[in-house]
Amino acid sequence: MLSHFSNSSLQATRRANGIKNILALATSVIMLSGCVFAPGSHMGGQMMPDSANESLEDQVVLHSINPELIARLRAPRQAPEANAALDRERANYDYRVGRGDVLTITVWNHPELTIPAGSQRSAAEAGNWVHNDGTIFYPYIGRIHVDGLRVTEIQQLIIERLAEYIEDPQVDVTVAAFRSKRVYVTGEVKQPGTQPVTNVPMTLLDAINSSGGITEMADWRNVVLSRDGEEHRYSLQDLYTRGDTTQNALLQHGDVVHVERNDVNKVFVLGEVNRAGSVPVNRSRMTLAEALSEAGGVAEQRADASGIFVFREAPEGSSYVVDVYRLNVKEATSYILADQFELQSRDIVFVTAAPVARWNRVISLIMPTVTGLYQVSRTSNEVGN
Repeated sequence: MLSHFSNSSLQATRRANGIKNILALATSVIMLSGCVFAPGSHMGGQMMPDSANESLEDQVVLHSINPELIARLRAPRQAPEANAALDRERANYDYRVGRGDVLTITVWNHPELTIPAGSQRSAAEAGNWVHNDGTIFYPYIGRIHVDGLRVTEIQQLIIERLAEYIEDPQVDVTVAAFRSKRVYVTGEVKQPGTQPVTNVPMTLLDAINSSGGITEMADWRNVVLSRDGEEHRYSLQDLYTRGDTTQNALLQHGDVVHVERNDVNKVFVLGEVNRAGSVPVNRSRMTLAEALSEAGGVAEQRADASGIFVFREAPEGSSYVVDVYRLNVKEATSYILADQFELQSRDIVFVTAAPVARWNRVISLIMPTVTGLYQVSRTSNEVGN
């Protein structure tokens, strides 16, 4: 059920360094792009030659942002299948007692064999502690090895041993304190720390909720479950927004759940805007209109902006490099469409003042920057994996 990435400590270090390199390059790209496409500057020159256009067409697929495109991008996705494996694990879950747990053992009609919990002592304080050797002591029958057993198995064991001294003993066994097993929740949660593993099955989502939920700075697309030296990545976004239960898992003793920080999920807004730079993508969504607003809006006082482009890395395995979405702001519905067009992490938004006839020229000039950024991103991911 768990889909995992390779994750030795060296690989983790390489991946972290790779992310730093991407961020450094992105900063350089923004600064250089600001020089080439400084606010208020105009794109001059002629249309690109046919040969250049043919080369550009090999790298780019151009889409017009219109109601039809919005409807297609918003088309409901196929409902994810139920996580049958997780359902089976939950149904078959049965807690096994471990060293450090405290048991409450009751023998009905024999109060002398039951240690009572009163106002001065809790059930955990009055119970039978599982020692470091995995045993408990019980009157008449002495030491019993219980480490790794279910409570029903411990119950049956005590019944068989007591039957030598008591006729038809009625025994009840419960866990008064769960202290032997735990999971760790770290990163961008409100209350990081340990969570005890109990007789109630705990999932990744349960552990995060018990830690107060995720913070505003959490990257809910990247939750890492570390188990037995391997990392398994999950997306709370898909779990919450799409009900994709394959993004949930049953936790085990020693698991570490880490919610990563949202440092790389951002879009870049360049060109004829008042504050060019990067804009963090929040947990819900970010539209093109919101990104432009965060960048101070289109610099209309300096130029008559005629086109807005969104550069997006092509899906893995595509024969081209970039999808380019074009919004013609001269159209009356452009701002409505901008508020409906949802951005994705690492999108590059570019506002140009070039006339419509020169839009190919704009794309051809910014493409080397975009291609370089995506190529370094891919290389870093390959090194990290």
